[in-house]
Amino acid sequence: MSDSPVGPVTLEYVVENNIRSSSTARRRWFHERPTLMRQGIFGIAAVSIALLTTLTACGDDTSNSGGSGAEIGVILPDSKTSARWETADRKYLQQAFDAAGIKADIQNAQGDKNSFQTIADQMITNGASVLMITNLDSGTGKAVIQKAKAQGVTVIDYDRLTLGGGAPYYVSFDNVKVGELMGNGLAKCLADKQAAKPVVAYLNGGPTDNNAALFKSGYDGALKPKFAAGEYLKGPDQAVPEWDNTKAGTIFEQMLTGTPNLGGTVAANDGLANAAIAVLKKQKLNGQIPVTGQDATVQGLQNVLAGDQCMTVYKAIKLEAAAGAKLAIALARGEKGEAPSTVDDPEAKTKVPAVLLEPKAIFKNNVNDVVADGFVDKAELCTGEFTKLCADNGVR
Repeated sequence: MSDSPVGPVTLEYVVENNIRSSSTARRRWFHERPTLMRQGIFGIAAVSIALLTTLTACGDDTSNSGGSGAEIGVILPDSKTSARWETADRKYLQQAFDAAGIKADIQNAQGDKNSFQTIADQMITNGASVLMITNLDSGTGKAVIQKAKAQGVTVIDYDRLTLGGGAPYYVSFDNVKVGELMGNGLAKCLADKQAAKPVVAYLNGGPTDNNAALFKSGYDGALKPKFAAGEYLKGPDQAVPEWDNTKAGTIFEQMLTGTPNLGGTVAANDGLANAAIAVLKKQKLNGQIPVTGQDATVQGLQNVLAGDQCMTVYKAIKLEAAAGAKLAIALARGEKGEAPSTVDDPEAKTKVPAVLLEPKAIFKNNVNDVVADGFVDKAELCTGEFTKLCADNGVR
């Protein structure tokens, strides 16, 4: 960049600095400046040259991210329901694309269905040959998949299967197994507390999210034998619209009021678990009623270390992102995608080729596994009151 003025950079400075760059322009500047000023062209020139300066002198960006010309478009769902989408998925996907020298455009719909479709339209118009989407619901995802297919664009369902959508590939974790780990985890925590015939509540994920259904299938399958044998009693069972943590707190408070002898709760992710824990804290019941979660967020892990959350489930999102990126890159290069597993689409009654990764149960004694894997930063996790808890539980 050229020499900067003392004080703030003004539009007049930008124009003068850029027009002086050639001898012809310099002469024009001194001879024609009064005319330009009188004609009111100064504002237009300033904006135009400022933009040119930004794009040329300051635009030496070698990143493979961006819109126009991107070979792969990625649409993430939001940043409200889980921190993972922006703190993990975006980061790891971009790293994978950059390492392969592939230009990708990663955007977040922020929970807006209209924005989701608009983003997809823009990516297709800008030349993407592959879209990787995490749908907000199956209806929104299906509309995007159908439009992409009509334009010859291949779609990968990332993390969430679009029911009836017809995407030819799916990359995620074994989400039934995630649920099984939560159900078995709650059973372990109840056994540790020697709970007798506990009433167990389900705080399920969003009713329009197929993953929520898969999680519930897993934990319900794990706990049904306990209910059938009379070891546990089935309590409230309610979904949380859009995985909204605020709504989850209200729903759980109503559950607790209606079931004062509640003994344990399966919460479908760490955000919902924290909402339940906040309600329990108000009643001084935190740590007494086991609550599960999943995602291994910093907040979730801190709740586990504090004893307020029974367990969480670690899904190595770095591996999921790497698998998704690998598949997308192969397809963008005209190669055949490898998807060794399949999942059932109950709406379309088809099997979808899939890449499925294994989740891992995390209790207080193995929180360090998540830190050692680089998914969570120790400095962020082990701060304040959690410093000693980390040391006591082997977090290094």
